[in-house]
Amino acid sequence: MSPSTDPRAVPTVQLDNEMVRVTEWRFAPGASTGHHRHEYPYVVVPMTTGRLALTSAAGAASGDLVTGQAYFRPAGAEHDVKNANPYEFVFMEIELKALTPAPGGIR
Repeated sequence: MSPSTDPRAVPTVQLDNEMVRVTEWRFAPGASTGHHRHEYPYVVVPMTTGRLALTSAAGAASGDLVTGQAYFRPAGAEHDVKNANPYEFVFMEIELKALTPAPGGIR
């Protein structure tokens, strides 16, 4: 896939340990993540209602997300995600690094 010339979405990691990584993603209008592959299963929790456009090897698609309505995806997803709205779009991404508690309990 060719590199995108769109502005980049801004990730802010809020928590990163052996169990999970929680990242806030902020997309200006037209901003995108750039093509990437998800190493871990993940949950997305939209903080904004709106439309995101996806580009993957399967082609282009889009989806409407609603504030607070989470969804899950398995590891291995590969795509570029773009804000298709005329306003900022924000979501939280929770990557599930480990599905069982770490030795010594949760920290």
